[in-house]
Amino acid sequence: MPFAPADAGFADSLRAALPAATFRPVEPRYLEEPRGAHHGHAGLILAPATVDEVSTIVKAANAARVAVVPYGGGTGLVGGQVAENLTAPLILSFERMTAIRAVHTAESVLVAEAGATLAEIHAAAEEVNRLFPLSYASEGTARIGGALSVNSGGLNVLRYGTARDLCLGIEAVLPNGEILHGLKRLRKDATGYDLRNLLIGAEGTLGVITAASLRLFPRPPARATALLTVPSPAAALDLFARTGDVAGNAVSAFELISGQGPRMMIETDLGPLPGPDPFPDWAVLLELTPLGVPDPGAVMEALFLAAFEAGEVTDGLLAQSEAQADAFWAMRETIPLANRAVGAVASHDISLPLSEVAGFLDEVEAEIARIAPVRINAFGHLGDGNLHFNLFPRPGEAREAYADVAARLTRLVHDLVDERGGSFSAEHGVGRLKTDDLQRYGDPTRLAAMRAIKTAFDPNWIMNPGAVLPSSDLE
Repeated sequence: MPFAPADAGFADSLRAALPAATFRPVEPRYLEEPRGAHHGHAGLILAPATVDEVSTIVKAANAARVAVVPYGGGTGLVGGQVAENLTAPLILSFERMTAIRAVHTAESVLVAEAGATLAEIHAAAEEVNRLFPLSYASEGTARIGGALSVNSGGLNVLRYGTARDLCLGIEAVLPNGEILHGLKRLRKDATGYDLRNLLIGAEGTLGVITAASLRLFPRPPARATALLTVPSPAAALDLFARTGDVAGNAVSAFELISGQGPRMMIETDLGPLPGPDPFPDWAVLLELTPLGVPDPGAVMEALFLAAFEAGEVTDGLLAQSEAQADAFWAMRETIPLANRAVGAVASHDISLPLSEVAGFLDEVEAEIARIAPVRINAFGHLGDGNLHFNLFPRPGEAREAYADVAARLTRLVHDLVDERGGSFSAEHGVGRLKTDDLQRYGDPTRLAAMRAIKTAFDPNWIMNPGAVLPSSDLE
């Protein structure tokens, strides 16, 4: 059964129940994704301001069998917010649901609506001398509802966990329009099925998150940041093990940086670089934020000396000021912008068991060279096994020249990741771009259970159809 269009007649049926400000013009920004490779469609765009308005909209869509595509900040990289396969869906934007509903300082809990950006939540936490640690480059536009919907990670997973780990409770609207009142602020709640964790990571296919209770943490009084040259990814992993022994849970970030990324920053005029010149083939950006330690810099220096003696580090810069530490992180956050400016042949968001990372990087480089002479930029959150493994044309060439091998390269990367017990999607989700990968690499029993859950929650399959589970499952 095909979906009904979100046309003028459907819009008119809602006008009496919704304020005029809810209705938005169809603009290109709702139909694009950051890499510009995919474009969606929309029959109607609605931006509710309350959970009751969301309920009204979803209930009407379910009754009419109109497809609903949730839209947060539009920063997703796997097409979850871009419905190319739907002709006239309803796009449900959360741009007007941005309130910080409550801050419970004594409990270290903040309640935010789904449309609040990460930057707004950071600011609200800072006002009460607390930290909300979920952080990545797009935090000025990425909204917490979307972050929870894909269970995003970011820079501080190593110490604080993913978005799922930072959420105590959610309010959501289910596909039949009913409101799930789950904004509890409890660390312990053993009362049956955990619907919160089912909806987190579901990418809007089981309902839409409208608000969340979020964990806050003490703000570290000081940090120590270092950019360390390592001879290889294997050495970086040895350094990571040593860092845990020396600093324990004070390790807040451990980023592997390939020299290809900074070199492409220079190539695209996004420099200058704060690190050594020329930039090494491999480096680690390491940050320690210990609580109760007045001088984390001394811990970092001791770590550097021990690692240098062991041959795990060959050189390094220890930030001497907050400005220098910020410059190190600005470089890390600019690498994806340089990637985008060059234009990737193929991009991959993968995770591996830590003991498999070095072997994978060695093997995949040799295998890729047999297919095409591309440049490899591998970087990311080594401490939690998450790498952004991206392939680029040689200088002076366009990515279009590699169009005939792009899919083959991606299949190679994902096959090797799967063989080593890894995942083809570490923190960006499945969206619409990776549904075939989920079918290829997913456990059949798990996939069957996912389809059963989807049908139980959303028997009309109106919620973000084609995301996570492929469009062929609708037939």
